[in-house]
Amino acid sequence: MTAASKQGRKHRPKPRRRRRRVGFATAQSERMRAGGHAVALHAMYYNFVRIHQTLKVTPAMAAGVTDRLWEMADVVDMLEAWENSRH
Repeated sequence: MTAASKQGRKHRPKPRRRRRRVGFATAQSERMRAGGHAVALHAMYYNFVRIHQTLKVTPAMAAGVTDRLWEMADVVDMLEAWENSRH
């Protein structure tokens, strides 16, 4: 084998590695999407469910967005209704 043929072998595509990278990229995008959903759920909890010590009400109630204290079941129901409306 010559030095040129050894060099050529290095640069041949590696299908297994490429598929593996695609799998990693797909998993990474799924983790990012799940992370975004977790942040949105926390924001809903923070603004609609949790009573703040200084405000004595939720930020949504203080801003006039809602007039009642929400429970997590209300958040889940709202999210399910939103998902069903998208399909």
